[in-house]
Amino acid sequence: MPAGRYVEAVTDATFSLAPGECLALVGESGCGKSVLASALLGLLPGNAETAGSARLADGLDVLAADERTLARSVRGRRIGLIPQSPAAHLTPVRTVRAHLEETVRELAGRSPVPGGADRAAPRKRFGKDDLRAAAQAAGERAAFPATHLDRHPHELSGGLAQRAATALALVGDAPLLLADEPTTGLDRDLVRRTVDELRAHTREAGRALLMITHDLAAAERIADTVAVMYAGRIVEIGPAGAFFGRPGPRHPYARGLLDALPERAFTPVPGAPPELGALPAGCAFAARCAAADQICRSRRPALTEGVACHRA
Repeated sequence: MPAGRYVEAVTDATFSLAPGECLALVGESGCGKSVLASALLGLLPGNAETAGSARLADGLDVLAADERTLARSVRGRRIGLIPQSPAAHLTPVRTVRAHLEETVRELAGRSPVPGGADRAAPRKRFGKDDLRAAAQAAGERAAFPATHLDRHPHELSGGLAQRAATALALVGDAPLLLADEPTTGLDRDLVRRTVDELRAHTREAGRALLMITHDLAAAERIADTVAVMYAGRIVEIGPAGAFFGRPGPRHPYARGLLDALPERAFTPVPGAPPELGALPAGCAFAARCAAADQICRSRRPALTEGVACHRA
């Protein structure tokens, strides 16, 4: 991208999540999914600009919050994050137990005050034994084996690193959990186990879960709602049952994603997504769509009744 050039990485992304509900945000790499998650946590680069609002149940608009509020009462407390490539986000010289104890001390020992967006309750003091027990309990919530708590990140398999990251994300009992590509690099058995555990945590604790993924099989297993993103925009959103069953997706791109699955037609979507800095005047998917006509190429479709397509 040329220096000094701005692009709209995410545009007109509108959705809501209720307690106990999972929304799967799906799409090809580079479509803007992880940028959206970073915006919710205030982790965009310093030269990024945001507009609109993202309100939590207590009324806090995280897009309008300052860094102090985000650091003290949002990250980990109101919004938990399971990052993409968990092992890369763990400090290599510290054990899993050390990670958990630090997180317990910081988050469980200092929770947000209701109604105070930038204040926190007095820090709770943990004795050594209490802290050790709390860290072990946090690991158990994510089915992380106690026998591996004293291992370092490089000594963990991909599945165990994923469980460690999940345990860290659950410590603060955040009402919203963001899981950014939580199944990347896992075999199918571990994928099923991971999404089942995330689903159980969401339902049992009444958390909202935003799962960002390109794995449609995982999305089908866990999601209540599916939102399909293409070139920075949500092009279809609706109930997961209708998306994966009948009547099925309505947007040609969404249908193409399903047809690319091995258990379906195993036919990849032709072509490649456009660059975000050089989007066409009309539908961004028109060049890859067999049904596109002149209207598609000249006028960008709005998201209407859950789908952004002139031919839907």
